[in-house]
Amino acid sequence: MHPIIFFSKMDFSQSNLFGYIEDLQELTIIERPVRRSLKTPEEIERLTVDEELSDIERAVYLLSSGQDIQGTSVVANLPVLMRQNPAETLRRVLPKIREVLHVAGVEMQLTAAVSFLTVLQEESVSIHTYSHSFLHIILQNLEHRDAGVSNAWLETLLAVIEALPKETIRHEILNPLVSKAQLSQTLQSRLVSCKIMGKLANKFEAHIIKREILPLVKSLCHDVEYEVRTCMCRQLEHIAQGIGTELTKTVVLPELVELARDEGSSVRLAAFETLVNLLDMFDADDRSQTVLPLVKSFCEKSFKADESILVSLSFHLGKLCNGLYGIFTPEQHLRFLEFYKKLSTLGLQQENGHNDNQLQLQTLEQEKKYISVRKNCAYNFPAMIVFVDPKNFHLELYSIFFCLCHDPEVPVRYTMAISFYEVAKLLNSGVYTIHKELVTLLQDESLEVLDALVGHLPEILELMTNGGENSGSESKLLSIPDLIPALTTAEQRAATSLKWRTHEKLLQKYACLPHIISSDQIYYRFLHRMLTIILTNNVLPVQKAAARTLCVYLRYNRKQEQRHEVIQKLIEQLGQGKSYWNRLRFLDTCEFIMELFSKSFFCKYFFLPVLELTHDPVANVRMKLCYLLPKVKSTLKIPTDKHLLQQLELCIRKLLCQEKDKDVLTIVKRVSIFLFQQHFVLKLFQKRFYENDLLDQEKERQEHLLLEMEQLEKEKQQNEGRSTNVNDKIFEKKRRDSKTSSVLAKSITLSVPVSSSGTSAGKEDKKSKLVRSQSFSTQALHPKYSNIDKCPNKSSATGYTSSVSGMGKSCMLSFSDDSFRTHSTGNSGNAAFPSSSSSRNLFNSADQKSNGNKESQSRKMSM
Repeated sequence: MHPIIFFSKMDFSQSNLFGYIEDLQELTIIERPVRRSLKTPEEIERLTVDEELSDIERAVYLLSSGQDIQGTSVVANLPVLMRQNPAETLRRVLPKIREVLHVAGVEMQLTAAVSFLTVLQEESVSIHTYSHSFLHIILQNLEHRDAGVSNAWLETLLAVIEALPKETIRHEILNPLVSKAQLSQTLQSRLVSCKIMGKLANKFEAHIIKREILPLVKSLCHDVEYEVRTCMCRQLEHIAQGIGTELTKTVVLPELVELARDEGSSVRLAAFETLVNLLDMFDADDRSQTVLPLVKSFCEKSFKADESILVSLSFHLGKLCNGLYGIFTPEQHLRFLEFYKKLSTLGLQQENGHNDNQLQLQTLEQEKKYISVRKNCAYNFPAMIVFVDPKNFHLELYSIFFCLCHDPEVPVRYTMAISFYEVAKLLNSGVYTIHKELVTLLQDESLEVLDALVGHLPEILELMTNGGENSGSESKLLSIPDLIPALTTAEQRAATSLKWRTHEKLLQKYACLPHIISSDQIYYRFLHRMLTIILTNNVLPVQKAAARTLCVYLRYNRKQEQRHEVIQKLIEQLGQGKSYWNRLRFLDTCEFIMELFSKSFFCKYFFLPVLELTHDPVANVRMKLCYLLPKVKSTLKIPTDKHLLQQLELCIRKLLCQEKDKDVLTIVKRVSIFLFQQHFVLKLFQKRFYENDLLDQEKERQEHLLLEMEQLEKEKQQNEGRSTNVNDKIFEKKRRDSKTSSVLAKSITLSVPVSSSGTSAGKEDKKSKLVRSQSFSTQALHPKYSNIDKCPNKSSATGYTSSVSGMGKSCMLSFSDDSFRTHSTGNSGNAAFPSSSSSRNLFNSADQKSNGNKESQSRKMSM
């Protein structure tokens, strides 16, 4: 179509004029169908129905004299009529539907099949009434000339058979089935009979099946049409489950062997798949003498004469190898393994420079078939590890694993990403051998592959870091050196794509990283990235996922300075941000803080910044804050946080008095009433709130121990630095004072052991405490031992009270030290949890003085 040109620049040449005429003609052609689709007044009058008619009368009228589309709507509305008035619907509407279906089109037939099935599932009438009223209509339309309609009615009948009693099935379905399965009947009738017999095999006893159904099965297995033989072959699995192992061995297995040699490829394929599915029902003799030779012939013919079975063979190969594992000789074991390796690289030889002449002759269908084969090999890879034994993985299957993970086709790599977790579980201690493939799949160019891998990413990373030889927290990063760049690359690629659900899923799974890599790595490579996503991303679920993951990172951060920096950025850039969207995300982040952290932590850092948003100029922010106020109040501990409670009540009063927005004012009133009643609710649900208190105590205990662990690590570093300085000073002093008197040397030698014993005791105390805190860190950072979403038991609560009481004593003692006062005022984070180093130094110095006084007194007595 030519572009529209303004009149000031219009060219009235002949070519342009004809172009405008063509445009006008195209517009008229577009408009004509719209005019034809409009209804004439006569048609509208025929479609009009009296509004005073009841639902039943309107349905009968539309089925009698309405158009097809109106009759179809009545049939679709049949389940509703059955719920409202089943008796009248069965008496007046259902006979009309039965009459209409004789001449109805495909759409009404399909709608009727679905409606009849819905009536059965909703149990609007008893099964006896249903079989009396609906079953005959289903059986009449079962042999419709349209295959789609026939299949729809067949699905409805098979669902009805599950609910019908045996006598009804025998008289209404099984007896007519004998004549319907005869060779003189139509092809569609015989196909329907095959599927019905497969369903009836589970409804009757074995002797009835042997007497009345098995003769029909044998005749249909030898039918002249290959479609009937194929359909009956696929139903032999259900019949074998109904007749048991003995009859399966004597009746079904010979038929399967004969069908496996059929001239039709679809029949052979059906026989092979049925044989694999019935493998558990055969004993060792049947497997070795009958099944194994058939499978070997299938494998040999698959590359030569019968490529149609290749896809199915690759799909069932894992099940076959493990099902026949006990009867394989070493040569057969090796042959099947080589066959699997050949299938895994099928179609890739051309890329290596082989078969260049056949590359042009290879059709698109063959390429699709080869891709399906390699995809099935990727699906069966965990089963092949079991077949080979995980100990032999590196020698036998690693090359195939490498090829499948680097396959040029996305479906193959997608299947490998899905099964990667199963492979890692099977390898167990040998999981370190597939580190590179994990990094490769994380950096895959297809987001589908990344999305498949991310589903079990936390479990995979845990196995990678703990299951290999390099286990332990100190060697986390050494085991997967390229993990962090691969994770950051995957997140950036998901962020730049339009698939925000993959990005959200990825961010949610990244919350496992504190159990995998160190706190510093998370801080420098991931934590600030999460904050950037919250500030810049436009998708709300992605922002919330990033906010929660950031809170998890903050929860397990090991350095107080970094925690304070992140908290400050959250308050300044989100809580006090210029955009109201950022302030809303701040409230979401505060919800996650209340979920993951203790009440005291939230009150210390976030309580007042949240209350400041009551003065926000945007009504949506104030509204969200009002919804959050009950949770905010639940973080207070009375009477410790009485001043914060007064601040909260003051903010609510200001909102009640000064709020101008109607919606916000309504919510404030509701919230104020709820907060007033919350005190009485606490009394009613004391047990649940007691459990929440225990959980909060456990969180607070872990936060205390994190701070204590950080302080002890600092002291350890300081002591190491002091020890080096002291050694240098001692060496210099010995060099200078080498000419001093022997009396002074004796006094020095007498004083040294006392101080050394005191310092050694202090060092041992510090070392034991450091070991305890480090053991906590490994437990707190390990998902098996610490889960912040689970409520701790009573023993943890008692342990917490004892630790808190001990901490309170150390705090009372350490307040007398002036050095601690200056430190606590300089760093607000340590004020609540004072370090015990000053108190220990006081005790050590006091012990040294007392020991020195006692030593001098004993020397005087001896003199």
